[in-house]
Amino acid sequence: MSTDAFVPAADRYASTPYRRVGRSGLRLPPISLGLWQNFGDDRDPQTMRAIVRRAFDLGVTHFDLANNYGPPPGSAETHLGRILEQDFRHHRDELVISSKAGYLMWPGPYGDGGSRKYLLNSLDQSLDRLGLDHVDIFYHHREDPDTPLEETMGALDHAVRSGKALYAGISNYSPQKTREAAAILADLGTPLLIHQPSYSMFNRHIENGLLETATDLGIGLAVFSPLQQGLLTNKYMSGVPQGSRASGTGGSLTSRQVHDHTYQARRHGLNGIAHERGQSLAQLALAWALRHPTVATTLVGASSVRQLEQNIETIEHLDFAAEELARLDEFAVDGTAR
Repeated sequence: MSTDAFVPAADRYASTPYRRVGRSGLRLPPISLGLWQNFGDDRDPQTMRAIVRRAFDLGVTHFDLANNYGPPPGSAETHLGRILEQDFRHHRDELVISSKAGYLMWPGPYGDGGSRKYLLNSLDQSLDRLGLDHVDIFYHHREDPDTPLEETMGALDHAVRSGKALYAGISNYSPQKTREAAAILADLGTPLLIHQPSYSMFNRHIENGLLETATDLGIGLAVFSPLQQGLLTNKYMSGVPQGSRASGTGGSLTSRQVHDHTYQARRHGLNGIAHERGQSLAQLALAWALRHPTVATTLVGASSVRQLEQNIETIEHLDFAAEELARLDEFAVDGTAR
């Protein structure tokens, strides 16, 4: 890997409309870099480093991880940690690094769920892989019906009070559990900063209560999969390219979803509106996910610098006319991609 010194662009903050996270003092870029499925050992280290560098030059200050991101699990944190050490030692305070724990990470009864033991041990492991003394946001990754919510939120509170995390977050929680988690954390004196749910034009489940809940509680949303794993891009307009995510087996996107006739018709309708706006389908999808002020940021992966740049160009046109939103609703139907 290249050892050339990284000198960030002097104008990196000039054009990014940072968005406040709920009622907190933290602001995030509208497009953040998510490292879910594109920062594992199967990726070129030089490309990963180039993506992170370019993201920072374009005003992206937020990098989102979880303990199990890879593949294999843990490798995304290791790769980012190496890049942070090489290029960002003098810029750590300009970055928001988040991680999560909640899904299976190691064998045995203590490597999964929402227990205090699992969450705090996992946080220590994440910090070791990242080479950091703290993350900015630490999330519980999913509801755990087998662990009292008081124990899980107590672990998040401890992470913040110990200085190993600056803010507490949750992911994939229902509206009711979000209210309960926020109340417990408020009693402990550690506000719930942020919730990370999936959200896209084909997956609108958060509009059935979570958006309202987050707004009421003053919690920001960091939405993942706004491009529906690539379905809301031009990548699959003519089928399934060889080597794409949908061409494999056992992944989060299937060939059946790509070829579904209902999805195809809705997708082409959305693409037509995107063209009228002077945007790609992906840029339209990102702008649409950001239309609600409670959404603080969208988490987007990138397999190349050019793909990253195209996604970030979305911020040049985030506004929608009421007539456009009405037309989009004809095609942006919840459940399309299931």
